[in-house]
Amino acid sequence: MLNLIIFGAPGSGKGTQSELLIKKYGFEHVSTGDLLRSAIKAQSELGKAAKQYIDNGQLVPDALIIGLIESVLEERRPQHGLILDGFPRTIPQAEALEELLAKYNTRVHAVLDLQVGQEELVDRLLKRGQASGRSDDNLETIEKRLAVYHAQTAPLAAYYADKGVHHAIQGSGALEDITARLSQVIDALN
Repeated sequence: MLNLIIFGAPGSGKGTQSELLIKKYGFEHVSTGDLLRSAIKAQSELGKAAKQYIDNGQLVPDALIIGLIESVLEERRPQHGLILDGFPRTIPQAEALEELLAKYNTRVHAVLDLQVGQEELVDRLLKRGQASGRSDDNLETIEKRLAVYHAQTAPLAAYYADKGVHHAIQGSGALEDITARLSQVIDALN
């Protein structure tokens, strides 16, 4: 069982590449973004609380996200490994994830860091916002989200590099080329 984190700035292709890797390898997909959007749509208490943070381009607090991930792991009990998409986003979340996975006698095996230039990220997110109508894909919120990413989430690259599991992957180019680069890392772990 391999547990992977697909990592990168908003708009780097985490969701798209996760879907392609799930089809290829059969991983269980755990996307905090999807889980939060479902909670918001359902207007659950978590969803209402999270919506305020998301609409302002801020990270949802660690305690809310960690509780959400723990409940998902408990419900799904994945056998073939996970792709975590959008989690962890902070070092305290990474530490909590380690503790959580240790309960299941496993760990993070690789962090796949999709690296895309800032201008391309903004362009991708604006296009996605026009196509999907997502309220968090407007220029002002995008700029806030990228600033939050660089301040709070980017330090995770060094955290996981120190653990020997960080892999920088060029996230620009054709989808199949990006998937092939990710697959090389995954295949080397098997």
